[in-house]
Amino acid sequence: LRAVEKELLPGFHQFEWQPALKNVSTSCSVGIINGLSGWASSVDDSPADTITRRFRYDVALVSALKDLEEDIMEGLRESGLEDNACTSGFSVMIKESCDGMGDVSEKHGGGPAVPEKAVRFSFTVMSVSVLADDEEERVTIFTEAKPNSELSCKPLCLMFVDESDHETLTAILWPVIAERQAMKDSRLILSIGGLPRSFRFHFRGTGYDEKMVREMEGLEASGSSYICTLCDSSRAEACRNMVLHSVTRSHEENLERYEIWRTNPFSESVDELRDRVKGVSAKAFMETHPTLDALHCDIGNATEFYKIFQDEIGEVYQKVNPSREERRSWRAALDKQLRKKMKLKPIMRMNGNYARRLMTQEAVEVVCELVPSEERREALRELMRLYIQMKPVWRATCPAKECPDQLCRYSFNSQRFADLLSSTFKYRYNGKITNYLHKTLAHVPEIIERDGSIGAWASEGNESANKLFRRFRKMNARQSKI
Repeated sequence: LRAVEKELLPGFHQFEWQPALKNVSTSCSVGIINGLSGWASSVDDSPADTITRRFRYDVALVSALKDLEEDIMEGLRESGLEDNACTSGFSVMIKESCDGMGDVSEKHGGGPAVPEKAVRFSFTVMSVSVLADDEEERVTIFTEAKPNSELSCKPLCLMFVDESDHETLTAILWPVIAERQAMKDSRLILSIGGLPRSFRFHFRGTGYDEKMVREMEGLEASGSSYICTLCDSSRAEACRNMVLHSVTRSHEENLERYEIWRTNPFSESVDELRDRVKGVSAKAFMETHPTLDALHCDIGNATEFYKIFQDEIGEVYQKVNPSREERRSWRAALDKQLRKKMKLKPIMRMNGNYARRLMTQEAVEVVCELVPSEERREALRELMRLYIQMKPVWRATCPAKECPDQLCRYSFNSQRFADLLSSTFKYRYNGKITNYLHKTLAHVPEIIERDGSIGAWASEGNESANKLFRRFRKMNARQSKI
């Protein structure tokens, strides 16, 4: 009876790991723990026990699976799998996301405004599949329908750190990563539908923006001449050849390259060494799954188009370096036009909603009213047409179902897009290209072939949950600053 009573408590589930997890206590009834538990506290300017709170990773996963208990049972029934035939062979795919949030200071009006920042680490159960005892084929019995909703995105760890403060961030995430590492080599025994079943977990860190990926994987910051977190291309190469690259970077390789950087076995000069390790100059700290973040891809490309629009209004293609004032006037003209015709208010930093409104054929028509030459207007329209054809492919949760035609034509469209950039818009892409534009043109088909989707693995769920976090802290910092 005591055991049954405990099972009924929210968040308490009996489970065990085989073999037992290294360095993790066997107790199941662990609630929210101090993220620094196990640290010797140091005298510091902030009381360390308030910096971070987290769930133990295995307990959080168990809780998430128990939430899905009914879905899992229903999936088994629908697949016609005999319930008692499936007690082992379950495997669970987990998407991990981590994102920094600026300015979460308390808004009381009294005292100094402290530049407080937070980082949230969360995970989403993407799918559960099972290999029945006598079968060859895996059967997927649960797939998360809304992988980018904040409802499916479970917070694991909240920290008051600046995401740029690499030392503190890595120190706090270490235990999380140690637990994740331990879980990879073990299986979870958990009662689902009244029978003990065994689960293996596969983790894919894909919900990171480029800044976070570079930080976790030991790459130079995003202004580096090694422009890509997926391949070794340099910015100049990515401009000469915009489309043909393949994904080569991996966590293991980054670790090897760091060793080379650290030991310099061939006694090379800094430049030669840096070229050998392709910009890996710190130890890769957390394994991320090389992909492209659909949300930030949208934002990055919209920023780029916004700049192209300005340049076209000012006819930069026939000028040599225009002055700051001229540029400012074009930007003002663009903002005014967008506000008048599209009701788009100018914003400080590009965000997802603005990007979605800006990247439409309608917006191009509005901008074209300010572009003097008909030929340039046609080029802009064509550029946007191609972009709108390409976009659903890396936005869709399941491109093969949702936009098969665009998926088939992607390579062709991206080639056309690249040709346009390197001819008509040569003034902008001579020897430089933005990181996300390179990834959009060069890597999308390969990633989709490998993972089946880019959109589903994006960081959006985590980003939209940031909004909730602000809400719970009672701070509407981002709404309006009065």
